[in-house]
This record gives sequence, C-alpha cells and structure tokens, in this order.
Amino acid sequence: MTILLTVLGIVIFAVGLLFSIAWHELGHLSTAKLFGIRVPQYMVGFGPTLWSRRRGDTEYGIKAIPLGGYIRMIGMFPPGADGRIEARSTSPWRGMIEDARSAAFEELKEGDETRLFYTRKPWKRMIVMFAGPFMNLVLAVVIFMGVAMSFGFQTQTTEVAGVQKCVISQSEDREKCAAGDPVSPARAAGLQEGDRIVAFNGERVEKWSVLSTLIRETIGPATLTVERDGKEQVLRATLAKNMVAEKNSDGEVVPDKFVPAGYLGFAAATEIVPLSFGESVDRMGDMIVTGVESIIALPSKIPDLWNAAFSDGERKDDSPVGVVGAARIGGEVMTLDVPAQNQVAMMLFLLAGFNLSLFLFNMLPLLPLDGGHMAGALWESVRRSLARLFKRPDPGPFDVAKLMPVAYVVAGIFICFTLLVLIADVVNPVKIM
Repeated sequence: MTILLTVLGIVIFAVGLLFSIAWHELGHLSTAKLFGIRVPQYMVGFGPTLWSRRRGDTEYGIKAIPLGGYIRMIGMFPPGADGRIEARSTSPWRGMIEDARSAAFEELKEGDETRLFYTRKPWKRMIVMFAGPFMNLVLAVVIFMGVAMSFGFQTQTTEVAGVQKCVISQSEDREKCAAGDPVSPARAAGLQEGDRIVAFNGERVEKWSVLSTLIRETIGPATLTVERDGKEQVLRATLAKNMVAEKNSDGEVVPDKFVPAGYLGFAAATEIVPLSFGESVDRMGDMIVTGVESIIALPSKIPDLWNAAFSDGERKDDSPVGVVGAARIGGEVMTLDVPAQNQVAMMLFLLAGFNLSLFLFNMLPLLPLDGGHMAGALWESVRRSLARLFKRPDPGPFDVAKLMPVAYVVAGIFICFTLLVLIADVVNPVKIM
C-alpha cells in the first residue's frame, strides 16, 4: 500500500509539473500571437513527440521527457550584418552564432517578413519573454494564497500543550529538572494542560505571537486569565527571569542565540489556522524573499551536494532539490499518516514552491533563460534611445545571437548542476519524515 501511495504522489506531482510547464509556455504563446509573431510549435516536454495536432499555423504537442517545454518563434535573432542567415564559418564559436541565426529562420515562409520576433519593438519582446515566468508567478500566488486562506498553516496558539515542572535555562542542553531548580511559574500558578490563555495582565490575547511577547517583557507578578472547561478564571503567577531563545524581528527563533527575558514555563499547542488576506500576502512575500536568497546561495550549496551525492555527507533540509527530488517528496506526502486535506494542502504548497522557483530562475539575466532575452531587448532599447538622444544613426536590433557561445557555457553549467542535483536526489534524497 505504501508503494502504491508513493507512486500516486509522484504521478500527481508529475501532472502538476506538466501543467506548470504548459502554463508557462502558454504565456509566451499568447503574447507572441497577440503581437503578430508566427509560432510554428508549442511543445510540452523534450525528445520524441508522443502526440501533436496542428491548429492554424501552430503545431501543439506533448513530448516524451517531461522536464521542460518550449515554443518556436520565427526570427528570434536578426540576420547577420550582410543580411545572410545561413551558417558560413569554420570557426566553432562563430559557427554557434550562425547556427542559432539559421535555426531562427528555418521555417521562414512567404509573408513571414512581417511576423518575425526580432522586428517587434523591444518592449513587446520583453513582454513575450516575461509572460512565461509571469504565468508561473501567478500560479504560485494563486495556489499559495488560496491554500493559506482556506486551509492555513501549522501555528502555535494560546492553548497549553504542557507545563514545565521547573525553570531550566534554554541555553542548557537538558530537559530533566535538577536539584535546586525552582518550580516553573506556570506550575506554581496552577496552569494545566488544555487551558487556553485568553488574557495576560488584563489584556485580551488571541495570538501566540502577542502572548509570547507579553511574557518575555514581564518579570515578576502577572495575572493569567484562562479558559478551562468553558469557564474563565484568573491565575496569579510570578514570572522568572530566564535565558530563552532569541527571536528576530519576524518572531522567528534565532538558532543558538539566547537572551534574558520573562519566563512562564509552558508549551504552546499547535493547530492549523487559516490566514487572513494580509497575513497570506506577508507570508507570500517572505516566501519570495526566501526564494531569491536560495537562488543567490546556489553556488555555495555545491560542496554539500557533492558530498551528499558521492560520499557520506548529510543532505541538509535546505539543499537544492530537482524535479526527481520534488517528485519523491510528493510521493512521501501521500504516505503520511495525516488527514487527506493535509496531504492535498502539502501537495499544493509543493507545486506553488516549484512554480515560484521557475519564475525566479527564469528571471536570471542569462541566456538561454527568458531573463537573458529580456536583458538583450532592454539593452537594445537603451542603445536606440541613446542614439536618438545624440542624433546618431539607429544601431538596429541587438544581435542576441552573438551571445550564443556564452549561452552554451551557461547551459553547460546548468546541465552539470542539474545532473549533480539529480544524483543527490537519487542516492541521498531530501526526506520529510
């Protein structure tokens, strides 16, 4: 049964992956057609074609390897300076440029002269290239916001899950009370498991973040209004000064750092709580910031990935994960002993994270990524504007094809990194349980 559920999770993620790719390419396709660019192909996947059908002047299809997708637009690169488009050089680097230029005109038909990608204004080309990643961003935001507001996140509450017996500095690596440890203020006040704290020193509280701050700011006598068996009662406690985990401005615990603060001595219960629209936006913003930081940190992750793949190195929780690794996580989600709605929410969050990663990765200003083409169009716009400003001749379209040797190097680096992640995902995968 476990194997069946794992396979089911992998299949569900694969379907979500294919939809995300198709959605991405739909952004390119729709805007290209909007601006009158001819698109001969719209394909989901790579390799041999499994199915295709032609509608108008575009062939729509699905290929065998679901690791990406593409659309083909006529005239991605301008002709050479002499107006010729065929390959004509024995230089390997020059050959790359001319091969790319030739491929851009491979399916040129009569009447296509007015439907070439490079002839469109730079702002239109930027929209076409941005539309793909933007579709992934939209999908990520819609999924994340929808699940956050309807289902929610595991969140600490003001309910008491347990009461500490004594005061132990959180900087000490122990859980058992020792002789001489004072009784915890919560235990001395009569706080019990299952109580819900509804007010602190007369101030009504509903969120754990607010209650935690009030406790930390108080040393000495305090009143706790708790709800027990449907009735409210007031308990009196004397909060102790203790070394507790430091928190940052976002209320998150800073690892291995401790500060003196007020201490009550109980564990807060957790439950899944839907977020408000504003809270969901804030959490989505945090997710985007984390994603950007992860992209920036990718080079620093390579040594750990190498050790995890080829030696006994630990695969860290924040290690980069590829399609195979994400699919395995999707399979694990389906085997968790949690309610079905929790599994659905986790799968959707996984898909939202994947789409956000697609957006951020494709926005890198490097060929052959969408961001690289956008950077080329932006540079063309800048230099044409400067030419008009200084009354110089129009420099014409920026020849992105000249950057193809660099694009091949970048693509080679991406392929090597992808293979490293793939090996690590197979031999030492990230696990959620």
